Amino acid sequence: MSMQSVLLRSRSFLGGCLMLLTTPLWASPAASYDFGQPAPANKATRSIEVVMGDMSFTPKALEVKAGETVRFVLVNKGQLLHEFNLGDSAMHARHQQEMLQMQQSGMLTPTGMKAMEHGSMDHASMGHGAMPGMAPGMQHDDPNSVLVEPGKQAELTWTFSKSGSLEFACNIPGHYQAGMVGKLTVSP
Repeated sequence: MSMQSVLLRSRSFLGGCLMLLTTPLWASPAASYDFGQPAPANKATRSIEVVMGDMSFTPKALEVKAGETVRFVLVNKGQLLHEFNLGDSAMHARHQQEMLQMQQSGMLTPTGMKAMEHGSMDHASMGHGAMPGMAPGMQHDDPNSVLVEPGKQAELTWTFSKSGSLEFACNIPGHYQAGMVGKLTVSP
């Protein structure tokens, strides 16, 4: 094997490693969560309405059971875009950084997400492209999260797999810190 061939293969290998390291894993809709997984709405055993005000959730605390499938009906009565995101405090801290990137890129505005190049603002279709200035693969398509525009309603259905303490939160920059976070207890 010639030295030129070895160098070419080494560069290809290193390039592949760099691509893997720079691919945003958080943008993968196939991400798994140790506390549960998304479910179809028709599998829900009950529904819980959560009202989003500007910097508040009502109710502020929720209780569910491990193994239960819950349909969250999210009603945004505020003047701003809000998010309902299930996770622990560490997950929320990471997601807040992602949301900050979206805001800085111009994709996230105070009242909505900018339309993708194909002209859609539908949250379910946010994964169909990237906007100029965004990190490759940046999108808001996590299955444990939904964005709700002012005056709108959305749903998220989730099966909780194990007991523990979680949070439901809005990770739009500044909202969590302003108190837009609630306690979610999953009992055995």
